Amino acid sequence: MKILALSNLYAPHAIGGYEERCRQCVEGLRRRGHDVHVLTSTHGCEAETREGQVERRLRIHGFFGHPWLPVHRLFALERHNHRVLRETLATQRPDLVHVWNLGGLSKSLMLTLQAWGGPVVYDVSDHWIARSLRADVWLRWWNGEAGGWGAGVIRTLLRATGMAALLNRAAPFAPWSRLTFERVYFCSAALRSLTVAANWPVGHGGVIYCGVDTASFARRARNSRFSRLLYVGRLTDDKDPLTALRAVATVRAAGFDVTLDLYGAGDDDYVAKLTAEAARPELAGAIQIRRATSAEMPAVYANYDALLFTSAWEEPFALTPLEAMAAGVPVIGTPSGGSRELFRHGQNAFVFNRRDAGQLAEGIRQLAANPLLRNRIAETAQREVIERHDLGTVTNQIEYYLEESRRGR
Repeated sequence: MKILALSNLYAPHAIGGYEERCRQCVEGLRRRGHDVHVLTSTHGCEAETREGQVERRLRIHGFFGHPWLPVHRLFALERHNHRVLRETLATQRPDLVHVWNLGGLSKSLMLTLQAWGGPVVYDVSDHWIARSLRADVWLRWWNGEAGGWGAGVIRTLLRATGMAALLNRAAPFAPWSRLTFERVYFCSAALRSLTVAANWPVGHGGVIYCGVDTASFARRARNSRFSRLLYVGRLTDDKDPLTALRAVATVRAAGFDVTLDLYGAGDDDYVAKLTAEAARPELAGAIQIRRATSAEMPAVYANYDALLFTSAWEEPFALTPLEAMAAGVPVIGTPSGGSRELFRHGQNAFVFNRRDAGQLAEGIRQLAANPLLRNRIAETAQREVIERHDLGTVTNQIEYYLEESRRGR
């Protein structure tokens, strides 16, 4: 099958997990014999580039440090992106287009894909549809939701003179109801429900959970030690590592000698807040902020005795707990968003309510006091992740969904 993968970012010019999932899927499909061509943005590049089967030609608007443009200047960017997509469809002649994250890209590209007429499949593992699609500047302006009464006068003149039709051919716009998702799958049922609640017609969408390369993770040795705790993620309020620090302070005050290493980075103000918390007497010397590359992380987890997953927002489906589970590390986490579909309290994880440091501390104490329980939880989670969330298994599911879509099912 000849596939065109459309993504806002693509490695090595990437930001987070969405782009890594895209790369892993592209490479997995290629290993299965599919011809996959990638069309992505120029983010991270000084100019448009073509690197084998990866074209970096689309332009980002607003996101990732790129400037926000007024609508009269935005037209050139929109026209460029549509021209590039049409050229790529014409030259590559794909059997199917596999759309990943459109955050920062022209959402009206969906209209060009609909006009193309071939099968289009959307992979959705963040809120770019639910919370960002109706914020698209170009489409909002043409739908009368931006610019005030003056913009309304301009739109009326453009339509009366026929200029709107000319602009539409170069950079399409349409009512929101024209944007459809005939073939779409989500990384969790929670994200699908959130997107349906935002009034997008995606209730028919499938669910294909995220995967990790389970074989790449070093395995934690079973032992009686329980002292080294781990946090992995952005150092930001929505990820809430502050609750982890406060829980560790409570546990140490109760006589448990535990430490916490935080792997991640964040803005200076929030990191300063964490540093001030770590200076409390009961946390003296117990907190370290560390850094590791994505390539180094598979070897990191096995050095720790539990992962504290403190996310305080509706995570679509987090990769960090899967990674810890693959390494045989027990997880204590918040059942937010897609995590509710992964965690089963007392069976494959311990759960606690978001921002509840006392409840997290109690979970730490229970695991510290019961080595049989924590080993059973870790073993169950590891087995389930290998069986259900291995990258090969997930790529098989995506491949099957794409092939069904090509056949018109």
